[in-house]
Amino acid sequence: MKKKSTRKKRGATVMDDRFRKISGFTILALSTFLGIAFISYLFTWKIDQAAAMSYGWGLIGAEGVDVANWMGPLGASVSHTAFYAGFGATSFLGVYLLALVGLAILKRRPLVQLQRQLRWGLFGLLVLSVMLAFLFQMIDFPMGGAYGYLISNWLERMIGIPGVVLLFALALVMLVIWIFDPSWSDVTSGKILNNGAEMVPALPTGLSKFVGRFTPEKTTSKRKRKSSGSVAEAPSEPDPSRGVQGLDYDNNDQLADAKKGDSFEFELPSELEQKKVKKAKQLTLTADDIELNLAPTPNEDAIDPELDAISSNIGEKPEGYGANAGDSPRDILAAEAEEDLESQGPYDPKLELSTYQYPTLELLKDYPDNENPVTREELNENKRQIVDALLSFGLSIVSITATVGPTITLYEIVPAPGVRISKIRTLSDDIALNLSALGIRIIAPIPGRGSIGIEVPNKNRQMVPLRDVLASKKYRDAKMELPIALGKTISNETMVVDLAKMPHLLVAGATGQGKSVGINTIIMSLLYRKHPSEVKLVMVDPKKVELSLYSVLERHFLTYMPGQEETIITENTKVIHTLNSLCIEMDQRYELLKTASVRHITEYNAKFKERKLNPKDGHRYLPYIVMIIDEFADLIMTAGKEVELPIARIAQLARAVGMHLIIATQRPTVKIITGTIKANFPARLAFKVTSGTDSKTILDGPGAEQLIGMGDMLLSMGAEKVRLQCAFVDTPEVNDVLDFISAQQGLHMPYLLPEYVGEEDEGRGNSVLNPKEADVLLRDAAHMVVDNHIGSTSMLQRRMKIGFNRAGRIMDELCQLGIVGETRGSKPREVMVSDILELESMLDLFYSGD
Repeated sequence: MKKKSTRKKRGATVMDDRFRKISGFTILALSTFLGIAFISYLFTWKIDQAAAMSYGWGLIGAEGVDVANWMGPLGASVSHTAFYAGFGATSFLGVYLLALVGLAILKRRPLVQLQRQLRWGLFGLLVLSVMLAFLFQMIDFPMGGAYGYLISNWLERMIGIPGVVLLFALALVMLVIWIFDPSWSDVTSGKILNNGAEMVPALPTGLSKFVGRFTPEKTTSKRKRKSSGSVAEAPSEPDPSRGVQGLDYDNNDQLADAKKGDSFEFELPSELEQKKVKKAKQLTLTADDIELNLAPTPNEDAIDPELDAISSNIGEKPEGYGANAGDSPRDILAAEAEEDLESQGPYDPKLELSTYQYPTLELLKDYPDNENPVTREELNENKRQIVDALLSFGLSIVSITATVGPTITLYEIVPAPGVRISKIRTLSDDIALNLSALGIRIIAPIPGRGSIGIEVPNKNRQMVPLRDVLASKKYRDAKMELPIALGKTISNETMVVDLAKMPHLLVAGATGQGKSVGINTIIMSLLYRKHPSEVKLVMVDPKKVELSLYSVLERHFLTYMPGQEETIITENTKVIHTLNSLCIEMDQRYELLKTASVRHITEYNAKFKERKLNPKDGHRYLPYIVMIIDEFADLIMTAGKEVELPIARIAQLARAVGMHLIIATQRPTVKIITGTIKANFPARLAFKVTSGTDSKTILDGPGAEQLIGMGDMLLSMGAEKVRLQCAFVDTPEVNDVLDFISAQQGLHMPYLLPEYVGEEDEGRGNSVLNPKEADVLLRDAAHMVVDNHIGSTSMLQRRMKIGFNRAGRIMDELCQLGIVGETRGSKPREVMVSDILELESMLDLFYSGD
């Protein structure tokens, strides 16, 4: 029985030895095959790549396909996968590691002895591919492969090119320190410059094993080391106690690098960490092979934290901050007076209209037949057209994802490694031609993502009713001072912003593109959330028809100057007066904040509600004031600097006192939207414009000229531009809401702005004009009026390049001289002098003093 068991054991040993030899030679043969194929790919990659991209792995069994790789179709396919879709030229490290495994098996060397080489090989495979992709990104050959280019491009987007260079330099320094562990004392002491045996102790540990081979002094034991740090050498004969045949000391990297007190063990990555290493996808180069992924539809019941961050309430302060943090010295001195106020309880600004009811959603129209879903066939057809258009220019992509919106579908593509973004950015017209669609817009790259966006209009547009937007949880639960529901994004998310944080909004767009509907949407958003005591509206409408509907809100939400006949301002002179009146209101509010020792309107109103501010000292509750100007271009053309300067002053200073501007124009040119205005309006809302120049004026970049109209707009609140579909509200809906509000009890006295007296109103009643007080341009203006037979103030302003007030004052002086008649409303004055000779005689008589 013993002989039989011994015989079986020997047979198993023989079979194990045979299997070891077969395995070792098989792995060596495989590494040789790969090495030859990879070397061939360096010279034949263009032909091999074209064949592999056309047939994929089907190239192995394809007939009649010519490949140039030395190892045939299989070598071409494997090389293309390793170089193009893998790690590039660093794939040779994989061949080297495979050969090491084969040799270790043949030499009966435990694979655990190769863990150091395998670790460094894997490290080089991952890192060197990124470095090669970064250094050779301008050449066509895939030096870094898909993995290298993906990581390199991601690093460039995150930290920029100088940051990547610095990162690689840091990695190199860390690698040198880790391997050699250099000592500054050794370098400064000069020991490293010695020769012979003295060089060994001074060398870093990583070089000791190499130097030890050539030094004359060798120890007889590999386990003993001198305290001075010298490295022991291996015995000339293998040590049988080691249990590994044919393994000498010089090949034992762990022991060769070890030094007293050092740790030389490297922990292998865990199985979970190894699974986390992302493998580059094999490039799919046909439209049929690229799967279209649909982004999930967002849940409107869940509030998006990113949009909440954008629309955060500027007035909110931590508990105990501002007005609640403690009283100022002025409040402490007036403690007795405050006790009487506090005994009355908190002040309620809504008390006068305590029965006021907010408008209901039933007043707005519901559109039940508004669903126009985008079909899967339309998405697949658009995907195919996009991929074919890119492939026709030699641009490959890895994946494509579709996000369906109400009017626009965003196709998000990930380009293949080596594809330059600038090439895709210039193909918007070609993609639009393939899709037979207008308004193709390319976002390259999408901010915050490693992809490129292509916005394609849907064939069936879906309306975004204002009722749906106002009914969303995001609008209802928004903790904002002035919430505005603009519409829905491409991903069907309701966009709610805070006007108090913007703090001013500039709206521009060509005629008929939805600008007036957008203004109505903004106003309705405020009416549905704010009480009449909390916000007041100042409306300017030079066209006299757009905002006239809101005149019924005189005793609820509107504010104007004393003695003003029309609550909706339509005349340029009254616009100038109102702007200057708002400047006076702003100065008065800042004075109130100063005496109350607060910095913001929310802190001031909180103090006033708590009865910490005495109305006998001039304090009052301050509602928000929102001024809405439609057709701003008309004001700039007729009033010029007299309108621009007070608007710039309000935009610069009025934020903290709760005064905000919304300006709309259909002519976004540099003469209308000047640099002073743009600098103080960081929030811009652009509907479709006629040219790229207008888009750059309003948004500081292209994009608005590629919109498709009918409420399609771009919102810019900084570097990022968000594409939205504006909420739609029809005029009958607006009338129903206004009738609901106006039918309720209004304020006993409207909220009036401070009175302002213009320069042209000063000194009226003096019928006798003094020649010394007459304007120096009076004679030139008289000649201009008589020559053109037009008594127009705006003509004098434009042709003489003067302000509106001065032109009006000159026109009044001409009226006193009898050269022109009295005002006739909006019509020019009648010219009373027929020829120049008569005019000269009148002027000579006037200036002579007779």
